[in-house]
Amino acid sequence: MPLRSRGLGSVVTVTDWQSAEHRSRRQSKTPRGGSMATDGLKVALVSDVFHEQGGAERLRARLSEASAMGAELAVLPELPLNRWSPASRVVDDDDAEPAGGPRHRIQSEAAAALGIGLVGGAIVRGADGTRRNTALVFDARGELRATYAKLHLPHEPGFWEKDHYQPGCETAVPIDTFGMPVGVQICSDINRPEGSHLLAALGCEVVLAPRSTELATYERWRVVFRAIALTCSVYVLSVNRPQPEQGVLIGGNSFAVSPFDEVLLESADPVGVVSLDRGVIARARRHYPGYLDLHTGLYARAWDEATSRRLGPSLGKGPWQE
Repeated sequence: MPLRSRGLGSVVTVTDWQSAEHRSRRQSKTPRGGSMATDGLKVALVSDVFHEQGGAERLRARLSEASAMGAELAVLPELPLNRWSPASRVVDDDDAEPAGGPRHRIQSEAAAALGIGLVGGAIVRGADGTRRNTALVFDARGELRATYAKLHLPHEPGFWEKDHYQPGCETAVPIDTFGMPVGVQICSDINRPEGSHLLAALGCEVVLAPRSTELATYERWRVVFRAIALTCSVYVLSVNRPQPEQGVLIGGNSFAVSPFDEVLLESADPVGVVSLDRGVIARARRHYPGYLDLHTGLYARAWDEATSRRLGPSLGKGPWQE
């Protein structure tokens, strides 16, 4: 990990952060999955899903579009090879698969065939039968480089996610495969900003947020993306499922914003590509609020105290939660 633990009274200064960033750049010069450290990254946001017949071929076609536009990494929406099953409270065993299952293989093979990195996902069933909504991160050779299971699960009409999978049990960590450290927050995770702030403190420069959200709530999500970018000094990129499904009015643009609140992409196009610059991250972390100290130990102690005082795992219960 880029930052050392220094006890409960620790403070991570801007100098520490920049040193961690330097170490991250130095370490990433070692090739991983065919990628070398660079001064930037071109990322495609692919607003499409591939659960119907012919989905594997359509996925390759979309990745071909992204590659032709210069993208080195493509990001798919939340659960891109699944129908939106949380629309119903009825659980279908076929919606999940073991690690390395058929949806995994389709995404891996597509990434390898097009020579492009890929952030996809699936409902992965563990050996104990536990199902989790899991991001799958493949390099340009189709090798699995990282996974991350969604932590924050909504539970309300159209999004009965707690019926379909369990929350993850680990926080996200930066992924150094693509020459620029990236991290994943799946949909509602980004509405609990601790995960994004932690990723930034660990050296992450890009937060990728696959999602499945309703068109009516888009403006609220847009505010959150901008706030995360500004307060974490990171790029935030999010891509949504493209259209209503199973009676749920899903919709809303792909969105990309810089740490200086410059909107780089806001579009309903199936494929959009943005160019990211590591120099922008370095400048953001030298300017306000990027240079502010991170009182990590103090907050860690306070979070422990908050955990001991709270009666449940959330600030409150939604009207549909038992």
